[in-house]
Amino acid sequence: CDGLGALRFGLYLTDDIFYLAVLMARVLFYGTLKKGQPNYHHVLNRNNGNAEFLATAITTQRYPLVIATKDNIPFLLNLPGQGQRVHGELYQVDEKMLKYLDIFESVPNLYQRTVEEVEITEWVGKEEEKPPGCTIDAFVYSTTTYQPSWLSLPTYKSYDSYGDHGLTYYREI
Repeated sequence: CDGLGALRFGLYLTDDIFYLAVLMARVLFYGTLKKGQPNYHHVLNRNNGNAEFLATAITTQRYPLVIATKDNIPFLLNLPGQGQRVHGELYQVDEKMLKYLDIFESVPNLYQRTVEEVEITEWVGKEEEKPPGCTIDAFVYSTTTYQPSWLSLPTYKSYDSYGDHGLTYYREI
């Protein structure tokens, strides 16, 4: 495990001035952006930026992952220590995709992007190898803006819009 954090940086030299730029970021998708889910097409759309699937992973902290609103949106409530360890897909995204995701997730009004530690369950990334159980930092979109009643909703360790919970996501964008 490299401990490099959620961001990868690069130095560029232009006109004898060095610039620090974000090259890639790691993001854990736990909801509608995962493979086979209603908004996965946003991840595949190169006009939004680039995203490479690296691994399946699970949060090291427990969080409440609930399905709420009339649209059955999955929300990860930013309440560490409550709920369950949440399973997701770890992606490496470029700066353009990261900016797109912030807009898509309505940062900072609806969601906040925070760095969380995740545990690799299966690595498939090409450039580096991470063994199962390895922990690394990744961005996770969670919310502190929720209805008090959401705290009494069932929590999930893994989200599937088409799961046996019967709460199909309706707000495909």
